[in-house]
Amino acid sequence: MLFVLLLRRCRAFVALQLLLSVLAAGVMSGSVRAAESPAVITPHTVATLITAADSVQAGTVLPVALRLRLQPGWHTYWRNPGDAGEPVTVRVEAQGALSGQTDTILWPTPIRIRAASLMSYAYMGDVVLPLALPLALPLKPLPGNGAGRDAVVVQAHASWLVCAVVCVPEEADLSLSLPRAAEGSGPVASPQADLFAAAARATPGVSPYQAVISPNGEMRLSGAGLSPATVRAAWFMPDQPGLIDEAAPQNERVQEGAVLLHLKLLPDFTPGHGLSGVVVLQSPAGAEQAVLQTVRSVAGPIGGAGALAGAEPARAAASSHAGQAGGHGMRDILRLALFGLLGGLVLNLMPCVFPVLAMKALSVARLGRAGRQAQLWGGAGYALGVMATFMTLGGGMMALRAGGKAAGWGFQFQSPLFVTFVTWLLFVMALNLLGVFAFMPFALRGPRQEMAEGAASRRVRLRWHDVLTGVLAVLVATPCTAPFMGVAVAGALAGPPATGLVVFAFMGVGLAAPLVLLMLAPGVAGWLPRPGGWMVYLRQSLAFPLLGTCVWFLWVIVMEGGGQTVLPVGAGLVFLGFAAWMYGVAQAEQARAGYSRAQGALHGLALLGFLAAMALLPTLRALPPARSEGMALPEGVEAFTPARFAALRAQGEPVFVDMTAAWCMTCLVNERLVLDTPAARALFARRGVHVLRGDWTRHDPGITAFLRAHERDGVPLYVYASVRGAEVVLPQLLTTSILARALDASP
Repeated sequence: MLFVLLLRRCRAFVALQLLLSVLAAGVMSGSVRAAESPAVITPHTVATLITAADSVQAGTVLPVALRLRLQPGWHTYWRNPGDAGEPVTVRVEAQGALSGQTDTILWPTPIRIRAASLMSYAYMGDVVLPLALPLALPLKPLPGNGAGRDAVVVQAHASWLVCAVVCVPEEADLSLSLPRAAEGSGPVASPQADLFAAAARATPGVSPYQAVISPNGEMRLSGAGLSPATVRAAWFMPDQPGLIDEAAPQNERVQEGAVLLHLKLLPDFTPGHGLSGVVVLQSPAGAEQAVLQTVRSVAGPIGGAGALAGAEPARAAASSHAGQAGGHGMRDILRLALFGLLGGLVLNLMPCVFPVLAMKALSVARLGRAGRQAQLWGGAGYALGVMATFMTLGGGMMALRAGGKAAGWGFQFQSPLFVTFVTWLLFVMALNLLGVFAFMPFALRGPRQEMAEGAASRRVRLRWHDVLTGVLAVLVATPCTAPFMGVAVAGALAGPPATGLVVFAFMGVGLAAPLVLLMLAPGVAGWLPRPGGWMVYLRQSLAFPLLGTCVWFLWVIVMEGGGQTVLPVGAGLVFLGFAAWMYGVAQAEQARAGYSRAQGALHGLALLGFLAAMALLPTLRALPPARSEGMALPEGVEAFTPARFAALRAQGEPVFVDMTAAWCMTCLVNERLVLDTPAARALFARRGVHVLRGDWTRHDPGITAFLRAHERDGVPLYVYASVRGAEVVLPQLLTTSILARALDASP
């Protein structure tokens, strides 16, 4: 019974590790237990103390290590955590037959994690942090005799910070016992020795290069073997925080015999004292060499590096620097604004926007009977609604990220509560289009009523209708990311808030531009038929795309919250339908006989139906989280996990990664028309490609980390990692020919 409760309450990773630890304690041999301590299991980590040898000798150094197996998507920090975080600390002490102590970690090379305009240096997955424990005879021999005198107890106290959406401090006290090796025999390698070998390969070596830095931050690394043919990218990570702007682009430039970097120095940097840290050199094939580098400070400029400031390496595509460009110059801002404008324009063609074509069609239909001034107000109102909503969503994402939340484009659709609200709103709009009631911002009045009203009031109504149309267009479009948008969103979130808002405003300009230009075109009104009965049928027919969207969102809600959400969501639709009907009956009664008590009672019933629906929202929020099976995987497709992806890459296997979500219409269209077809399966089989699909319908920290690593803040994301080549990001709109070219072009 206890085991069942543990499986239900722990996350899958922790439950699996707990099971392995229990099995290990019961069946593994004594030598294996001696090389790894009993596990301490925290909510996000399995911590153990390991040694590279099964026995010890006086006068030697014992390799020990803190091993942290982190949940997918969680990370802990290097000795310089960067702009946020705390480094791992561990103190190891030997007692008994031999004694010794150390707290100096031999740090492996960390990865870089960007969050908004911050940069952190961290570790993910199975983390091994080695230490060298010197062993000597104790000052006072142990009393007694026998096996107890030959035992060495190695104890450690460790503390670390793990972060994903939130940061959690954790700690552990670990202990293991090792015997002294027999006289004349050396220590025997433990089964964990391979972990130490892997950690040693990941630890920076002594640098063969010379490095200098000028007062303006120009750094030159020089030495044999450095050239554009051997180095594709390079970056520097300092040992100490507060000396350089960690998140600023370093704008590397490779020459024959030298690598040039531009570091943005902070006021705490003291000229003349230099720097120390790790330089990582990445080859054209993607292999990385990390070296411990001391950077000597020089008084004047460095020859050949003057052109670094503001320059970008020729190798980089615009997208690779988008996440670093925000706020570092007018040219960067203009470039991101251009990407935002193009992304907004293309967003008009993405499948997610199709449901709001009904609202756009109604706006265009009005042009046939609206005056020139009304057309201008209509275009301005629609653009205002689109731009304001884009900036509000962008500001919300930046605020959440500043607070440590992992919010990306479309993040609100990961909340069943938000999707329910949008579903109900679209359902009410559909009832309005069908004529159940007349809600003034969305009502399409008859021609005689329109002519009877004054021009001024008509302009006000049309203006507010188009503002709300723009708001809803953006809300329904956010499950999609269009080409160029990934670059713009990443850059907007990486820069200062003002830059981010400008970029999001330009996305709104791009989305609104086609309809606004159509409204402003002088001759458009002459192209459209005059008002008549056809407009009633057009309005009613356009309700059905909205109802279809409601069905799609209901499926999304079930995918996120499980079957327990169907009853409250469906009940809300019934209550809202009743409220709309009562409101429509009250409007008809008022038109027939003016205001009466009966009309007041009908309005009261409509209000009760609306309040009953709203009362279900807290019920939805209070429902316990339910983990459904997620999106069904077709034949030949595996579920994405960071561990599985890393294992396939380590084995040299080609991998295609499809990051998707149930609320992403573009993702579903690509899968139905391209990825899940016999032609695509044949392509993958011919190349021996493993297909991994990540479901981001509910927030998954592992998928979020993968998106961030590829400078994306939303789905879809398609990545092909070949056997020997670098990872290739495919377009967001796929065709079979695009997929075939990507697979055939990579080695």
